[in-house]
Amino acid sequence: MDVDIARIYDEAHIEGLKPSFVMELIRLDALGPMTITELAESVQRTHSAISQKVAAMRGAGLVRTTSGTDARSKKVTLTAKARRIVDRLKAEWRATEAAIADIEAEIPYPLSRIVGDIEAALRRKSFHDRIAEKLAGDAAWE
Repeated sequence: MDVDIARIYDEAHIEGLKPSFVMELIRLDALGPMTITELAESVQRTHSAISQKVAAMRGAGLVRTTSGTDARSKKVTLTAKARRIVDRLKAEWRATEAAIADIEAEIPYPLSRIVGDIEAALRRKSFHDRIAEKLAGDAAWE
């Protein structure tokens, strides 16, 4: 799905944008500048994950960072480039949600339920542990 969303951006000549950036860009537009910690909390991701994503978005020219209230924090702000495209990103987000609803109407098992079921299975046994178990029985891994 991300590949197809990226193709939509390419067709619209939106450069440097990855589908994984959109939620954070929309959140920054809605709530204004935030620290990395605030942004991470608002999208329910780890500080480390958002810090890496902010670095990638900064590299793409979509956000800038400035010193926060103390030396350890940084405020993340949309650039002019991001502000020019954020309404288009919101439109794509709405279209993507509508397309997912269409898919869910076609299948007997909602995508949201699949995600919940996978999360529950991974709580019972991590993906790491599942892979490690499979590798333990593979002579090529030893």
